[in-house]
Amino acid sequence: MIDVMMFLLVFFVLISLNVLPALGLKVTPPSAARPDQILERKKVMLTIDNDGNLFVDGTPVAADDLTANLTNLKTNADASGQPLTLVIAGDAEVGLQHLVDVLEAMKHAGIPSSSIVAKAR
Repeated sequence: MIDVMMFLLVFFVLISLNVLPALGLKVTPPSAARPDQILERKKVMLTIDNDGNLFVDGTPVAADDLTANLTNLKTNADASGQPLTLVIAGDAEVGLQHLVDVLEAMKHAGIPSSSIVAKAR
């Protein structure tokens, strides 16, 4: 019985070593004179709860301080060479005005891209 178990273990290890690398295709990309670098984006989560309170990466932020907070985050992201993307998650019951205020603060802070989190119906 132990021999059968060892045989199965060795069989699965050898198969996994040969199958896992085959999941990605091995290709040699063409060369270019000046290829663009793929920049990793820094993502910041902005949450709006059902009372309209704002949270940036889990830290409460006053609506009046949001533009300054986002400007500071963008400055830090620019210094590190990572573009900033704002991910907006809000409660389904939050009024549209809160989202418009967040988008306006984002525009004043100079953040060019954002995403809005939603769940499938």
